[in-house]
Formats: sequence, structure tokens, C-alpha cells
Amino acid sequence: MAAQEQRTASALDTALLWLAIVVLIVSIAGYYYFTAYTDVIRVLGMLAGVVVAALIAFQSALGKTAWSYVQGSRTELRRMVWPTRRETMQTTLLVVVFVLILAAFIWALDIVLGYAVTLLTGRA
Repeated sequence: MAAQEQRTASALDTALLWLAIVVLIVSIAGYYYFTAYTDVIRVLGMLAGVVVAALIAFQSALGKTAWSYVQGSRTELRRMVWPTRRETMQTTLLVVVFVLILAAFIWALDIVLGYAVTLLTGRA
């Protein structure tokens, strides 16, 4: 009995996902079909189709899993400790200094290697 329910839920999930894909494709096709209307109306219609497709997809088991993942990610983002303005400025300054040092090193290496190649090839 449980296996039958599992297959039915799986078939329903598959049907919901296919329906969401069809709605999404129809909304995109509608955007290109209704060229007589303004772009704003066409974009709003397509966005409405995307929202409807997402709502349909979120009714499936996969959609519910994805939504719980999004909710968990939001919870983790709230727990995160963000750097202060001072820490951000110090880190940025440190990165800029190291980039400049590395750029000067690569420039000097290019000059030395260019000079060495000139000497080796005799094109002075």
C-alpha cells in the first residue's frame, strides 16, 4: 500500500514539474508571439508565467525540498557575523597593496626576461 502511494506521489510530482515547465515555455513563447503589445506588458506577462510556474513547481516534493533549502540558507545568513566597516577597509587596502606589489614584480620580471631574450637572440 505504501509503495502504491509512493508511486502516485512520484507520478504527481513528475506531472507538476512538467506542468511548470510547460507554463514556463508558454510564457516565454507568449513574449515573442505578442509583439504588437509594448515591452512592459510582454515582460509582465512573462514574469507572471514564471511566478505561476514556480508556484506549481513548489507543490512537488522537489519544490518543497528546494524551498526548505532556501529557508535554511536565509537562517544561516542571519546567523553570519558580517565584518565592520573598518575591517572591510583594512582588508581591501591590504589586497590593493599586494596587487600593486605583485604587479611591480611581474613588470620587473618582464623587463629582465625581455632584456635576456634580446641578448640571447642578438637583436640589440
